Amino acid sequence: MSRVVLLDADPIGLVTNPKLSPQSTLCTRWLPTLITSGNRVIIPEIADYEVRRELLRANKVSGIARLDELANLVEYLPITTTAMRQAAMFWAQARQQGQPTAGDRTIDSDMILVAQATTLNVVNFVIATTNVGHLSRFAPADLWQNITPG
Repeated sequence: MSRVVLLDADPIGLVTNPKLSPQSTLCTRWLPTLITSGNRVIIPEIADYEVRRELLRANKVSGIARLDELANLVEYLPITTTAMRQAAMFWAQARQQGQPTAGDRTIDSDMILVAQATTLNVVNFVIATTNVGHLSRFAPADLWQNITPG
């Protein structure tokens, strides 16, 4: 059974950034190794939204094109009612525990991402991120650099 790797907005942003910084170059090289080694790589819709809205705001046409190419290269996970209801449960749970992951008036995309991951109903998954702290309280998450292809 292959591992499922869900991409958070930060790794997606690095891969779609047309200005190749050392970090984005590393991430751009890392992603194809995941795919070719048999991992199931997924872009959750909420992560696409986070990256896309900023690219649109800044009118970064080449970044939008790269995001569209990436979405065609890997699996795309639409937001479902089940995921949104689970996200609401995670949001409430975090606040009941006194550990919110975002402000009370925000949509809290971290909770939507975690809910998308957990409602996939797969056992072997990890969220590739730069924000392990918030996400790992609810689902397996690791820095993208730590997720090896094998």
